[in-house]
Amino acid sequence: MNTKAKGARAERRARAMLEAAGWTVIRAGGSLGPFDLVAVSRRGLRLLQVKCNRGLRRKERMALAAFNNFPRGARRELWLFHDRLLTPQIEVFQ
Repeated sequence: MNTKAKGARAERRARAMLEAAGWTVIRAGGSLGPFDLVAVSRRGLRLLQVKCNRGLRRKERMALAAFNNFPRGARRELWLFHDRLLTPQIEVFQ
């Protein structure tokens, strides 16, 4: 499976998990921005970057940490899916 298909599958898994927990999820078209998914509910706003098997590269991590154009209380998160594991490793950027 190529990396693009694997990434899309991880995004669908993340979306399904969030929707099952009551969040409304929107996928960023083309995923060219700093975040792949945006999740909204009465509990808040979550901006997610979804990865498979490898974490963020240094440049990606710096861009994600530097992104500050979001509403107060929104959470920036990295969801890292590893092969053969059911739940992702979640890292929250403050």
